[in-house]
This record gives sequence, C-alpha cells and structure tokens, in this order.
Amino acid sequence: MTATRTNSPAWLLLQDGTCFAGTSFGAKGTAGGEICFNTGMTGYQEVFTDPSYTGQVLIMNNAYTGNYGVKNDDVESDSVKISGLICKNMAHRYSRMVADDGLESYLTRNNIVAIYDVDTRALVQHIRSKGAMNCVISTEHSEIEALKAALANVPDMAGLELSSQISTKEPYHVGKADAPIRIAVMDYGAKINILKCLADRGAYLKVFPAKTGIEELKAFEPHGYFISNGPGDPASMSYAVDTVKDILATEKPLFGICLGHQLLALANGIPTFKMHHGHRGLNHPVKNLVTGRSEITTQNHGFGVDPEAIKKCDHVEITHVNLNDGSIEGIRLKGKPAFSVQYHPEATPGPHDSRYLFDDFLKMIEESM
Repeated sequence: MTATRTNSPAWLLLQDGTCFAGTSFGAKGTAGGEICFNTGMTGYQEVFTDPSYTGQVLIMNNAYTGNYGVKNDDVESDSVKISGLICKNMAHRYSRMVADDGLESYLTRNNIVAIYDVDTRALVQHIRSKGAMNCVISTEHSEIEALKAALANVPDMAGLELSSQISTKEPYHVGKADAPIRIAVMDYGAKINILKCLADRGAYLKVFPAKTGIEELKAFEPHGYFISNGPGDPASMSYAVDTVKDILATEKPLFGICLGHQLLALANGIPTFKMHHGHRGLNHPVKNLVTGRSEITTQNHGFGVDPEAIKKCDHVEITHVNLNDGSIEGIRLKGKPAFSVQYHPEATPGPHDSRYLFDDFLKMIEESM
C-alpha cells in the first residue's frame, strides 16, 4: 500500500528566526500556529484529531509517522484539528491491512500542510530550550521575508479564546436515555473517548455548547457535571469560569479534565499561567498524593495551574503532581463534590492507568443521589 511521492520542497520558519528546509507532505499552501511537540510513539491519528490541538503546529518526535495508515474510527473529533505537522520521516507505505487510507491522502483531504525531512530531534531540543513560539510552514514561500509576512498573521496563544469556536453548535446526547445517571457535559473541545468512558459506565450525557447558561444545564436535571478539555488560554474564558462557579453552587458532583481542571482552579481564585513548552505525550509520570501510587499518563496542555497560589487556597487540596517537574496535575475542593486532573485519563492514545477517575466520578454521583 504505497502513495506516490511528491518530493516538492517546504519551509519552516520559527518566530525567533530559526528556519528549516524540508519536503512537503499533504496539502499545499501555508499554515501557521504555535509550535509544540508530542513524544508519543503511536496514536498519531487520535492526536491529530484532538480538539485541544486547535491553533497548534505539531512536531511528532518519533522517527516515523504514518506507518500504519489511518482508520475512519480512530478519531477524537470530526476532523483533524492541528494547524500543521512537522516530522522526521513520513511513511508513504503503510502496513495495517484494516486501514482505510494512507496518511498523506488523509492530511490532504483535511487541508493540513505538513513538512518532513526535518531534524526533529534538534527542533525539539530548540523548543525545550527557547520555549513555545509561533511558526509557519509553507510550500508556497521560500524567501525569508515572505515567510515572515505569513508568520506575522499568526495570533499568539496567550490570551487566545478558541473553545467557543470549536464547541458543538447544538446540544446532543451520548449513551442510553434510560441510564440511571445523567451528566451535563460542557463542551470546550471534548474528546470522543472521554464521552465514551462516561457512557460506558452507565451515564446518559447531554453535551452542551461552550456558552450555555446554568438554567439550560439545570433543565436537563443532571446528577453531575463534566467540564471538558479544550484549546486556548483558560484565562480568556471568563464566560466558562462563571459557568463553573454556577455549577459549584448547585452542590452537584463536578469533574474536570485538562482545560476543565484549569477552569475549576480559576473559579476558585487560582490563576493559570503559560508554560514554557507544555506537556504532550503518552508517558508522563504522575503521583496520586491520596493513594501514594504513581501512574503513567497521557497529556496535552500548554497552560498550568499556579502552584504558589494554590498553596494559599485553604479550601483546595492538591491530589496529583507531575513527577518530572512538580507541576499540579490534580485538585479537589474541600467540602464540595468537585475534582479535576490536568492530564487525560481516557488515554486515547496512551496507557489506561488513570481510568479509575471515571469510576470515582460515577461513585461520587451515586453517593449524592
């Protein structure tokens, strides 16, 4: 199963002036966003379709990408969400017999500009040293000035509100209508497999657009609320922070993941901050401070919860910490049935060490009914 090689050139320019030449793959054109990297060795299709990557150009840090093709149901949303893709090697030949297509055709259909033949090891080391920044990939422009002009049009991620742009436009349901537990889901960029993990545990979900007010949420008569993951700067989402505050006032159980974790912190007066280069991959070690156990986690975030501010907040308890850098990975409120984690317990792709959190949430709901 082999695709035709194009071998046409492409160029990558970073905001600090660093430039790479490579080979085009996928759609032709120019694309920009904040550059970031993922250290996962597999699950590239799920990564590309994760709504939390909206507005970002992704470096895949493994040696080859695309070698098992793509499958129509290996997705986390209805389309590819990354703005562009950077790889060392792209597989023109794929081996999985059940695959529906090759990666290049998939990227072309989704209008994703990609570049390979890039020293991604050197590029990732550069980002780890200099920090996250904007970049542009182009098959149209090779002159630095033209690339700089394209780069000037890319918005900064800090202060950027994206969730309302990618959230569902109309409410929809997931699960069986006669399920004993109803959960209202705030969709700020929810992944399909998060919803599946809740529905598989006997919950009936109603997924609401990002700017839905509390009265419409309460009309569903939910037994609990879920605050989803999503892209952009949480500090720009005052409307979502207000919604979380309104949900907390209901005294119903609340669970937040990733962006939902950051919004829960903001709703309790704890600020968030832009990380140097973020956490993205399938092998981040996290310690559960409640049980004393460690778990290997899937992560995708460029913002974090302020660790100093949280220490001064008497009604918030830290439950999980990152064993690489000590960053806050989980919190719960004292005196309220509300908790959140910064990482992704649904782990698609990734290990399933943390899926117990969905069980904990359903148990919390059952005990409150």
